[in-house]
Amino acid sequence: MIRVTRLNGERFALNPDLVERVEGHPDTVVFLVDGTKYVVRETVEEVLLEIREYRASILATAYEMDRGTYRSPVPPADADGASVVPFPAREER
Repeated sequence: MIRVTRLNGERFALNPDLVERVEGHPDTVVFLVDGTKYVVRETVEEVLLEIREYRASILATAYEMDRGTYRSPVPPADADGASVVPFPAREER
């Protein structure tokens, strides 16, 4: 998810996989594939940069998982909570 800001200052998260297009005229408008439109404070360039960084982070995490070096940013739960199941290591062929 990427974070964007409405014109009234309210921040919200947006799924970048649902973005169809982003236009600036003069306000930045994000159009989703279902026809929803959001007017945001960020420029077109800033929204596109957020989307690129989001997608790059997914690829980086997948690479770390593939190499067995991934460490979850969420600490394991204590004895009262649910445990975190580690991602299994890929078997070499």
